[in-house]
Amino acid sequence: MERNYKDDQQNEIEALDSIYFGEMEVIDTEPHKFRISIATEEYETEEQNGLSCKLVFTYTATYPDEAPLVEIEDPINFKDEYESALLEHINNTIQEHLGMEMIFSLVSSAQEWLNERWDEFKSEEENARMKKQLEDEEAERKKFEGTRVSVETFLAWKTQFELDIGVAAKREKALADGKKLTGRELFLRDNTLNESDIKFLLEAGDTIESVKIDESLFQNIDDLELDSDTDDEDYVPGKEID
Repeated sequence: MERNYKDDQQNEIEALDSIYFGEMEVIDTEPHKFRISIATEEYETEEQNGLSCKLVFTYTATYPDEAPLVEIEDPINFKDEYESALLEHINNTIQEHLGMEMIFSLVSSAQEWLNERWDEFKSEEENARMKKQLEDEEAERKKFEGTRVSVETFLAWKTQFELDIGVAAKREKALADGKKLTGRELFLRDNTLNESDIKFLLEAGDTIESVKIDESLFQNIDDLELDSDTDDEDYVPGKEID
């Protein structure tokens, strides 16, 4: 028996209208042309959260033995390649269903395709958010990490620091003048401090993490109000003055 394509098409239209009630719009009847809206599960019209589009189908004369025409209208949140990729996906599904009424299968397959793309989109966004968070945490950690200190860098800093506050010049001048140094000057001159500094760094494994040197603690050392007794050349610690 010869197939009555018009009857088959009309029967499918009626079935689709009951399935997609409110989401299907008949555009024309000769030939049958209609529009069905699809969207991802999380799609919200007002916030446009998710993916959405409208599929427009047009029956050909010998549909379903021949493929229907398919168009995409009003895509929302589609990437540039989504429209062509979705059409290719639908056309592949058509080839699997030739000879059968297939619109419901095409719409369901397209709906699933949209959900998969939206899951990928959310995953990419989450990965980008996590990457940004890690970068921010790393930047914050580096603020408190301080400068890596080794024996060489510490001694270079110490030498420059003494030059900046004039300690080296005072030492040389005192030696040249044969002047007896005060208690404070003896402290600044004490080279054993260098040895203890080096020993500390070596015991720590040549490098120390998270060490910061606050030079502001030493910059005004000449302005300290020390007890005048400490600058007395004849002062002996522990001996009371008569």
